[in-house]
Amino acid sequence: MTTPNVVIQRHTVLTPELRQVIGDLYAQVRADLLDHPNYRLDVFLERLDRHAAEPGWAVVIASAPDGTPAGYAYANTVSPGDRWWKRLNSPAPDKYTSRDAAAVKEIGVTPAWRGIGVSRQMHEALLEGRSEAHATLMVNPAAGDGKVMRLYQGWGYEEIGVVQPSPDAPWLVAMGRSRRA
Repeated sequence: MTTPNVVIQRHTVLTPELRQVIGDLYAQVRADLLDHPNYRLDVFLERLDRHAAEPGWAVVIASAPDGTPAGYAYANTVSPGDRWWKRLNSPAPDKYTSRDAAAVKEIGVTPAWRGIGVSRQMHEALLEGRSEAHATLMVNPAAGDGKVMRLYQGWGYEEIGVVQPSPDAPWLVAMGRSRRA
């Protein structure tokens, strides 16, 4: 795999301009799913607004050398007792729930930049410098015919439960790992 030459910028405040960039990227990343109730752009933007108001929110934007946005990833902090944990079908291991964790809420790479390591670069940049000991995320096990979940396993994530975040959402696998994996 070739390591791509992308520029990654980190932001901790969701400005209207940044919201537009993330929304445009999301529409490209999820183009084939936008008619599904959970993946509609307006539903995503509502989630983005809610997540950006939560503690520890940060986003990274990957751009091509010419400045064209290629992807985004964002996370926030989830504390013990957070609804993130309460929705799981079984209790997550204490190592994840006994203190704050970084919850990676979204990773998206535009089609032209997939398969060359952009998502991994964004993921690592997103977690860099955070104070939480662990990171967690949720993945649709059917995404990419299981390829996305296998990718996260290759990054050191382990399955910790399943969850359906909302009635319109598919069932997702919750995964966790040490932030420094």
